[in-house]
Amino acid sequence: MMGRKHIFLLSVLVAAVLAVQPAVAQTADTNVKQVVKTEYGPNDTVFVKAMVINGELLGGREISEVLVWGGNPKEAAKYWANWTRLRNAVYVTYPYARSAGVVMNDVNKHLENISGKSERKKYIKSREKELRAGFTDKVTDLSIYQGKVLMKLINRQTGNNCYEIVHEMKGGFTAGFYQTLMFFAGTSLKQGWNPQEDHFDKQIEEIVQEIDRMYYNYPGYNSTSKK
Repeated sequence: MMGRKHIFLLSVLVAAVLAVQPAVAQTADTNVKQVVKTEYGPNDTVFVKAMVINGELLGGREISEVLVWGGNPKEAAKYWANWTRLRNAVYVTYPYARSAGVVMNDVNKHLENISGKSERKKYIKSREKELRAGFTDKVTDLSIYQGKVLMKLINRQTGNNCYEIVHEMKGGFTAGFYQTLMFFAGTSLKQGWNPQEDHFDKQIEEIVQEIDRMYYNYPGYNSTSKK
């Protein structure tokens, strides 16, 4: 038979345990209760959220939203392979398009004030040397796919497709000749730019915006000296 001393000690122990029991907040689901621990012992160094589900105390936490691809894994792999290829091409060619766009836009601005055919030809030839010196060695190493992306980006930067630019600088015969070469290479000098309706252009624009945020649109970047 338990003595009075033991009964007293047991009652003190039970009272102490009850004093530190976590408060339980009832949720809308009668079988799920949110546990809010109000007091902690001296050795409670790691705190976790927990819930009472069907009478069982389980640890848990909220996780951020995740995207689940519900399609064919092969199609997903193909999609990301194409996206990576395009992203790499934009990263390679966009700096060239920005720099070339500065020169070409400046050429167009000056041509507005030059009416004589010979004077226009002379001015264009002088700026052509500038373009050749700055870009010939770089763009000759591009693949046909990268060249296609570059022509898209030049149109984006200047508002003119490359056929129009070549036609203005070198004449209709040369523009037609290069257009024929591009045709047999599976592309065209007349690359349009319409990210609102063309899915390929929209993807390029998204990548360009990514590059701008990372490299060009930050405090301290001097847009007048770095193109």
